[in-house]
Amino acid sequence: MYNKNIVKVAIPLLSISFFSFILWVIYLANTGQNSMFFRFIAAIPYGDKLGHFCLFGGLTLLANFALRLKVVKLGSLSLYWGTILVSAFVIIEEASQYFIPNRNFDLIDLTADFIGIGFFTLCTAVIQKQLLLAKSNA
Repeated sequence: MYNKNIVKVAIPLLSISFFSFILWVIYLANTGQNSMFFRFIAAIPYGDKLGHFCLFGGLTLLANFALRLKVVKLGSLSLYWGTILVSAFVIIEEASQYFIPNRNFDLIDLTADFIGIGFFTLCTAVIQKQLLLAKSNA
């Protein structure tokens, strides 16, 4: 088995580290700097869109677990707090690009962000269900 205390610390630390990486990438893009990361992504077909999908989807998965799968109920709909927070961040970040000279607002980027957020939210729900199933069978 695993040490639950390590997991309780490791997942939030990983989430903060990953979020910090995303902030660094955004800073580089906002200031017009080039990096090895951007060149690598540019070499992959649809790399930019895949990057949006993976970065914000991965952040969603990590945030959901870092926040211990807490949800907010809207009628019969339960939304993970991590999903809500990442979605709000994505909307603000993508909209801010309209006002930054080195950037361009791109609706397709926003779409890729939300497809990633949605996919990894579903992954969160599946993993949560499997964890609950394993716990009930133990």
